[in-house]
Amino acid sequence: MSNLSIALTAPNGRKYEQPTGLFINNEWHAGSKNNKITSINPSDESEIVSVHAAEPEDVDKAVAAARAAFRNPEWRDMASSDRGELMYKLGQLVEANKELLATVETWDNGKPYQVALNEDLAEVAGCIKYYAGYADKIHGQVIDTTPAKLAYTIREPVGVCGQIIPWNYPLAMAAWKLGPALACGNTVVIKAAEQTPLSILVFANLIKEAGFPPGVVNIINGYGRIAGAAMAQHPDIDKVAFTGSTVTGKEIMKMASATMKNITLETGGKSPLIVFNDADMEQAVRWSHVGIMSNMGQICTATSRILVQESVYDTFVTAFKKQVETVSQIGDPFSDSTFQGPQVTKAQYDRVLSYIEAGKADGATLALGGEAYKNVGNGKGFFVTPTVFTHVKPHMRVFREEVFGPFVVIVSFTDEADALAKANDTTYGLGSAIFTRDIVRAHRVARKIEAGMVWINSSQDSDFRIPFGGVKQSGIGRELGEEGLKAYSNVKAVHVNLGTWL
Repeated sequence: MSNLSIALTAPNGRKYEQPTGLFINNEWHAGSKNNKITSINPSDESEIVSVHAAEPEDVDKAVAAARAAFRNPEWRDMASSDRGELMYKLGQLVEANKELLATVETWDNGKPYQVALNEDLAEVAGCIKYYAGYADKIHGQVIDTTPAKLAYTIREPVGVCGQIIPWNYPLAMAAWKLGPALACGNTVVIKAAEQTPLSILVFANLIKEAGFPPGVVNIINGYGRIAGAAMAQHPDIDKVAFTGSTVTGKEIMKMASATMKNITLETGGKSPLIVFNDADMEQAVRWSHVGIMSNMGQICTATSRILVQESVYDTFVTAFKKQVETVSQIGDPFSDSTFQGPQVTKAQYDRVLSYIEAGKADGATLALGGEAYKNVGNGKGFFVTPTVFTHVKPHMRVFREEVFGPFVVIVSFTDEADALAKANDTTYGLGSAIFTRDIVRAHRVARKIEAGMVWINSSQDSDFRIPFGGVKQSGIGRELGEEGLKAYSNVKAVHVNLGTWL
């Protein structure tokens, strides 16, 4: 592996060995054309390292390894409890290496180190351990018909699963997909996001250390238009799971349709957060801030449209702006005082700035922020000040389109009907939030919001034990919780004739 890894020292002084190859069959391989992807530190725009980019031929190798492992009795016939033990050990290894993994993720992605360490890595280990517990609890059922028939079902793995991971939560999203896939007995080919490949390559070494047979988990880097497209179209991949933009999700659907693949898509969102006039205003302000400004606003479920009842609109806006100014401290992501780091790439940075101009052009009021921030380190980096637009109308682009940054619109509403009309006036349907002390109204509105998830008096507090997913153009299927297992297993019905003789 000497030529497929490099010794690096992260900005926090952590020294480690960074893999740069493709992890196939528990071994590191160079890309077939030796093309590279260069990872950029979003905090100062410097190059970190270049890693090998997979070509379609490399995808073929990874899929062949996964297919061979799926058919190999070492994995196929492994006792389900033993499979769970391997997964649990992997979760323990993540915990043991959490400082290293958090360091690499922060360097590559730009998220605050304390968030990566205490939130993201805790979720990665917890999610893998959670599904480890399910490995020997996946079963079919006996269905009573008549004494002349014994009928039962078997839950079987889907087969080879292609999993395409986003850049906003590289390790956490990998765990969300890897956990249920392995618990059900599948084999996997993961494609890391081309913008943030580094942490998952370090994670790959833990797969082998945990004792997984070769080919069960394969991890490749690559461009979406090349490696991702090859996976979506590959005739020997049985399922594709994708988290990312709605536009890309639609393309994956088209490509996967040629072989009628099982698909799970978790795509875009423009989630509403509704504040009624009886809400605990202090809590509504604090949760609203977390709901959009955490992770630099780069969250698919970000509650980026705050709808506030007219009678408390001005009070809320004033308090929300104060919360942003007090809490959203921009800075070096390795500093413990930093709440907001840089956007992940220059493309994302430019996208956020372009929507600031769009909001102003469409006539919305820029109430806070709205500019690049250059007071960190060497004055470079993809930092944007937290941006708040008020007096936004539903026809405006900033109300309708996903920005994916520290960018929020605050809109007024008159009554419950108006709040629901504005909340549901979107092509998306991922998350939503309601703030009210009236529990009857809370449940009533929750039923009427067109979204896969509703938070009542909170926002963004997802949990790997609870199903996650959207409706409309926010995706297909569910991840997490017991529900997440369904996407990675097929039900086979077995009919045994006990007395119907011809």
